[in-house]
Amino acid sequence: MRITNSGRYLRSDLGSRIVVGALLLAAGAFAAPFLVPALAAPAESSGKTPVSPAVSSTLRLSLDDAVALFLRQNLDLLIAKFGIETARGQQITARLFPNPVASMGTLASFTQGRTPSNSGGVFGQIQQLFELAGKRGYRIESAGFGTQSAEAGFEDAVRQLSFTVKDAYYRIQLAQRRLALAEENRDRFSRILEINTIRFKKGYIAEVDLIRIRLQFIDFQSQVIQSLQEGEVARADLRQLLRVSPVTQLELLTDLEYKRIDPDIGKLRTVAIEVRPDVRAKRLLFSQREADLKLAKAYRVPDLTVGAGYAVQGPQGPDNPGQAQLNLSVPLPLFNRNQGGIMQAEVGVQTAEADLNKTLNQVENEVDVAYKNLMQSRRLVEAYLGGVLDDARSTLTIVERAYERGGATILDLLDAARTSRTIQQNYFEALFTYQRNVIQLQSAAGQEIQ
Repeated sequence: MRITNSGRYLRSDLGSRIVVGALLLAAGAFAAPFLVPALAAPAESSGKTPVSPAVSSTLRLSLDDAVALFLRQNLDLLIAKFGIETARGQQITARLFPNPVASMGTLASFTQGRTPSNSGGVFGQIQQLFELAGKRGYRIESAGFGTQSAEAGFEDAVRQLSFTVKDAYYRIQLAQRRLALAEENRDRFSRILEINTIRFKKGYIAEVDLIRIRLQFIDFQSQVIQSLQEGEVARADLRQLLRVSPVTQLELLTDLEYKRIDPDIGKLRTVAIEVRPDVRAKRLLFSQREADLKLAKAYRVPDLTVGAGYAVQGPQGPDNPGQAQLNLSVPLPLFNRNQGGIMQAEVGVQTAEADLNKTLNQVENEVDVAYKNLMQSRRLVEAYLGGVLDDARSTLTIVERAYERGGATILDLLDAARTSRTIQQNYFEALFTYQRNVIQLQSAAGQEIQ
């Protein structure tokens, strides 16, 4: 794996290295004393761009602080909260009774010499619709499940986006580890280049050896720049998630370090199915669809409309001056008995049930995959911590000292430097992958893992 990673890196930067090498060859060995101070200058600033304190500030964040700030300020969570308020509005609407209907009209007779002036009257009426078969109760039940489902959806958004926040946080830490390694290697070869420039001028080494050292120094300098760029991209992602100004400098307090955990996969599967908010949201949606089905069946029963009114005739009217009325009206369900609505509601129940089963299967697989990935990455990190890192560092130091005494060639030194760099970079990658798998398993299980 180390050879593959190193080869991929060399291929990706091959073009830039050839160009830089050609320029250095053209400049000649006499430019080395001027080249070293210019390239070593970024090491004094540790790769940090000076920022005016008048326009910027520093935000010191632990991982928990970053998550807390995200929960307060993230715009995606704010949008998700609007969904809860919408569902609560629908719940309020479901509780409301139908409004009564008030009507006003006139009447008159046109027979036997009657006219509106001597037989006219005015009547008023109020009608109220009464829903039967528990329709209002089913609507309230459905809306209640809808609100709970929206709340569970918000919790699921928190779960997923929290993983994104933690991932961005640790990507910054990974970039900082890479940057520190690249700066260490660059400074080491800056010293080697300076010494060997003097040795070349005195004729102790060949020009090709000096060129090789110079190219390796440029390679490490390019890694410094690449690490700086990766860090800035990760910081920009974290600032956007936290809704922080781009001029704000982020100082991260939680280091990327190894902490061994031994999760119980059986318990995690059970907990994930019980507590994960997306599973709870699907269960609530299924219950809501069942309530919708009961409501659709209730619409087969027609509703009753009760009306009451009073009619008043003029002083010349032939009949009684006042009349009261009471009426009832019921639709006759001869044709429309909500057959289509019932069918749609039944399909909705079946769809929600299938979606729930799909989510349950997906959750179980997510937990299983995350657990296996965690175990593999843990094994890899512990292999590096078993002495490989120390061996890589000590080998480079030994070869460097041997080269200074003439006991090793420049090719031996360059090979040891590349091997040490590759081993340490692979360790940082493995450590980051392990930490990422930890938070991935936490996200899959829906809870923190100690």
